[in-house]
Amino acid sequence: MSFGRKGLTPAASARAAAAGPAPSGKALAGEADPGTAATGPDQADRPAAPADLAAIFARLIATHGPISLQQYMGEANARYYASRDPLGVTGDFITAPEISQVFGELVGLWLADLWLRAGRPQPVHYVELGPGRGTLARDALRAMARFGLAPAVHFVETSLTLKALQLEAVPQARWHDDLASLPHEGALLVVANEFLDALPVRQLVRSWEGWRERMVDWTGEAFVPVAGDRPMEAALPEDRRIAPVGTIIESCPGAAAVVFELAGRLVVQGGAALVIDYGYDELRQGSTLQAVRGHAKVDPFAAPGEADLTALVDFATLRAVAESRACRCLGTVEQGAWLNALGGPARARALAQASPDQAHAILSGYTRLVDPEQMGRLFKVMGLAAPHWPEGEGFTAA
Repeated sequence: MSFGRKGLTPAASARAAAAGPAPSGKALAGEADPGTAATGPDQADRPAAPADLAAIFARLIATHGPISLQQYMGEANARYYASRDPLGVTGDFITAPEISQVFGELVGLWLADLWLRAGRPQPVHYVELGPGRGTLARDALRAMARFGLAPAVHFVETSLTLKALQLEAVPQARWHDDLASLPHEGALLVVANEFLDALPVRQLVRSWEGWRERMVDWTGEAFVPVAGDRPMEAALPEDRRIAPVGTIIESCPGAAAVVFELAGRLVVQGGAALVIDYGYDELRQGSTLQAVRGHAKVDPFAAPGEADLTALVDFATLRAVAESRACRCLGTVEQGAWLNALGGPARARALAQASPDQAHAILSGYTRLVDPEQMGRLFKVMGLAAPHWPEGEGFTAA
């Protein structure tokens, strides 16, 4: 799968077909009814992807039967991120670092503060998973440098399009396809901003016959979600098996694998991590699959490979995964509360005063990050740290 970046957009969730409205993951002011698929202004001008993925899926399903939702989402996003720069007003969505430089600066200051209080260990590495255009890293590294922190820079990214943009922003970076090739010596300062939500989810649905995996079928005219034919009770803990027909339970094996590897590295090498994404911090049911294209919500089954497919991140499960490796979870808090606790309002005001002609844009951008009705509440920040590292600012001791 491509680890190209995705993330926040001013669009909210599309309906997960046959499962009711998905919870909003991406904020959109004045959005339409959740069941209505809106169309972005630039969709008609986009060229079709090479070797149309929808046609490939249709042939595959016709030959072998329905494919899993996990496969559908994984291959669709791999195609999507490999073929474009999805960010900005001409793309499909915009992420927090592109909205306000305050975001990246506070991430950098948080990491620098922990590094200082941990005794300034060397060597030290800044690692970002899915770094987009490199904007967050550029802002964070500038803030770190003010406190004498100049880490080696590592990006986990496979999109050639995004690598070119990252090279312009952070030319000293080294690139990796996954976490395995990261240095095994030295403390790690890790950031994963709107990275995990693009990893493919697996869904189990309670049918009249029992629990089944949610699959994707082709009717000859459209892709539709269906229940598979194999019993899946063994994939669920006993306390979650009793549920009404139609109940959907969602998991993300890829996110769990990433956090498992990352937590193990922090325990052995030292360091800390920030995982920032839209999601929830307690077990829940229901599909959260959604799609965005052209800053508008669209049907996730309409054009595989041509829209950004995401799902809300299950922070409760990820905390359990990290702690299973003896890694400390510093806490999971709302993004707005975290940024405000780190002095975000004062920094935004200072930037506005320094650039009066841009003051409105600067202040409204920061407001968008912290407003509970926009990104402030749904987006969460989870802090992880090695056992011997200090507590992190902005978190209640866990």
